[in-house]
Amino acid sequence: MDKPREECGVLGLWSEEPLDAPGLLHLGLLALQHRGQEAAGIAVSDGKEFLVEKDLGLVHQVFTEERLSRLRLPEARLGLAHTRYSTTGSNLRFNAQPLTARTAHGVLAIAHNGNFTNAKPLRDRLLKEGATFQSTSDTEVMLLLLARLGHLPLPQAAAEAMKALEGGYAILLMDRRTLVALRDPHGVRPLAIGRLPKGYAFASEPPALELIGARYLRDVRPGEVVWVEEGELKSLQALPPNPAPCAFEWIYFARPDSLLDGVEAYEARVRMGMELFREAPAEADMVVPVPDSGIGAAVGYAKASGLPLEYGLYKNPYAGRTFIQPTQALRDLKTRLKLSPTSAVRGKRVVLIDDSIVRGTTSRRIVAMLKEAGAREVHFRVSSPPIRFPCYYGIDTAARKELIAAEKSLEEIRAYIGADSLAFLSEEGVKKAIGGPVCLACFNGRYPAGVPAEGEKLALEIF
Repeated sequence: MDKPREECGVLGLWSEEPLDAPGLLHLGLLALQHRGQEAAGIAVSDGKEFLVEKDLGLVHQVFTEERLSRLRLPEARLGLAHTRYSTTGSNLRFNAQPLTARTAHGVLAIAHNGNFTNAKPLRDRLLKEGATFQSTSDTEVMLLLLARLGHLPLPQAAAEAMKALEGGYAILLMDRRTLVALRDPHGVRPLAIGRLPKGYAFASEPPALELIGARYLRDVRPGEVVWVEEGELKSLQALPPNPAPCAFEWIYFARPDSLLDGVEAYEARVRMGMELFREAPAEADMVVPVPDSGIGAAVGYAKASGLPLEYGLYKNPYAGRTFIQPTQALRDLKTRLKLSPTSAVRGKRVVLIDDSIVRGTTSRRIVAMLKEAGAREVHFRVSSPPIRFPCYYGIDTAARKELIAAEKSLEEIRAYIGADSLAFLSEEGVKKAIGGPVCLACFNGRYPAGVPAEGEKLALEIF
């Protein structure tokens, strides 16, 4: 796959009155499906019973009506949900979330987006102290830290556990009566708060809140712990904030209708496209986006350049995901199924806009398809800087040796993908478009939340 792979999506709700928690959580997860397609899970409670259902697969595959019916409690008032892409630990059922444990707090459930960069030394210490682990996910490390803080109320235990954790994370915790939300001190991963008619909700992105009838209030602040107590939203600043949210949320990951830390994703992408034109104009006849993630930047490039925006690539909505195919030959054919050029490009000089290039394989095939369809020239413009370093905060990019920009010069990349010209947006252009502090570690190697001693995705599977 020639894109950074998805992270995870988390969703939770708390209500003063009984509600259809599994139905609402299922609906909200569908709005977060883009954040992970490997596994999905839901936990609900009515204050006494605590039910969990999870499995590998897409949300609609895991949660059939029969499975949802197993979660329905007439007096349910709270629940949390998760959709997963594995960034630490294999894609196996025992790593699907929510993870649960029986502790001094009672049954605890956790849903996690991000990565703990010090998970391995923490796990090794806990193992030496006699702890046992049921998964190979870094998420379970926090669950065991919380279990050892059973003398504290859950929000305070979460705040104390945060002092031992490093990395980028957004987390929801739940016992039979309490729902807790927290975010790392850099705010790397997003987490929004919404108001339900008789309660509150939390989600990785605001569209999931809106879908379940919650009104967006604000984002959980970097380093903050938030929970609901006697119907009131409570807050504790557990760690000093040092904001550095992930730039890729605005570049690619978040839905275009999302608002993250006060910045609209779509508007930021349009501004990226406008900055890209100012930095790298091209003599051309039209602007063509790579759908869907290149659309916002292409709109901006077209606005700034005065060139028409054309529907030059058709995206087949039924093609599925290209990277799961077992051979390169099949992946090549799957790309042609997923994307195909239209007659709009015939005889034209095309500015092709995409949000990123990871390995360059898909970009190369797209350029070749456009030229086969009669495009005279293809000028490739990318609305992010070259990705030269892996992410350790919840995005599965690739090993550094697989990142084309880490191995090749700009001219070598251009020659490899077959474009007539190639340009990437600068780091300054990204920051200007987003308008605030951001993490740019995958571009410049400066990691605000630390780097794991062992960066291997499967490091916690080695005992």
